[in-house]
Amino acid sequence: MSAGWSVAILGATGAVGRTMLETLADSPIAVRELRLLATPRGAGRTMTFRGNEISVTAVTPESFAGVELALFSAGAAASETWAPIAVRAGAWVIDNSSRFRMDPEVALIVPEVNPHRIPDEPAIIANPNCSTIQMVVALAPLHARFGLAEVFVATYQSASGAGGKGLQALETELAGGAVEPGSYRFPRRLAGNVIPQCDVFLSDGYTREEEKMVHETQKILDLPELPVHPTCVRVPVPVAHSEAIYLRLGSAVNLESARIALQAAPGVRLLDDPGAGEYPTADLAAGTDPVWVGRLRADRYDPRGLHLWVVSDNLRKGAALNAVQIACLLWDRRSADLTRSLP
Repeated sequence: MSAGWSVAILGATGAVGRTMLETLADSPIAVRELRLLATPRGAGRTMTFRGNEISVTAVTPESFAGVELALFSAGAAASETWAPIAVRAGAWVIDNSSRFRMDPEVALIVPEVNPHRIPDEPAIIANPNCSTIQMVVALAPLHARFGLAEVFVATYQSASGAGGKGLQALETELAGGAVEPGSYRFPRRLAGNVIPQCDVFLSDGYTREEEKMVHETQKILDLPELPVHPTCVRVPVPVAHSEAIYLRLGSAVNLESARIALQAAPGVRLLDDPGAGEYPTADLAAGTDPVWVGRLRADRYDPRGLHLWVVSDNLRKGAALNAVQIACLLWDRRSADLTRSLP
């Protein structure tokens, strides 16, 4: 068997695709061949991976022949078309779109929370929504310590959460330019504004982004009846989502125990000394890998209530890094299997 994997990235030219390329380059995965794929419109560009220039080609059914790992970030329609083809070709597909997240046959994975759900054979693995990922990384250790009864969350989501075009729209507005209302998924001007809408509204007044947070959190934590109450808001920040979270836990809050649980949790960085001005912010989190947690407070009225502030880079941990971390678990499993097979 070859010393490395053949890897494909579909949607390589997008904001998340480019970050997948960066995080894959920094990972321990040995890549013997890398195929950068896009729609015909995105083909023809050249990108750099571990010092090598690689051309982006248009995706076809033959693109996945011999591929062992495929990272997808090209939207739900592309995933619906190409993910089954890639799996039939023998690849693990880690899909960043919403297409398969709530499919009961597809694992929805955050490596720090539910790695045991990763299938044993090549399959589609769904990458959760960015706002969900950072929240469940912070919730999991608190649930393990106290139990979890109810979640209230208000998000402050960056422009890049709407993709590269969303970030471009904010940059245009900040430079004094005009962007047509409704363009790039922003229903209003974003610069100098706060928009209480991420994605489209549903019939009950919630948005699709809020619905994602409810059902994905329940699935990842394996708490199908957990009440989750989100309000998702777009803010004029380039990168990194912030979340104000209020939890009703299963038992009375002990702040010191909560801090110890968070400090020991994989993927979490606790920064919680407000008196000294120490708490996470979007500009601190941008370009970093952890889920940052601060502003821990016991509720004044409910002994089981806990407030916290959670910030993370939505392009890295909220998308590309989470996908590559899943891939690393698969790579580690492969390495262990090879070791066991040696005489």
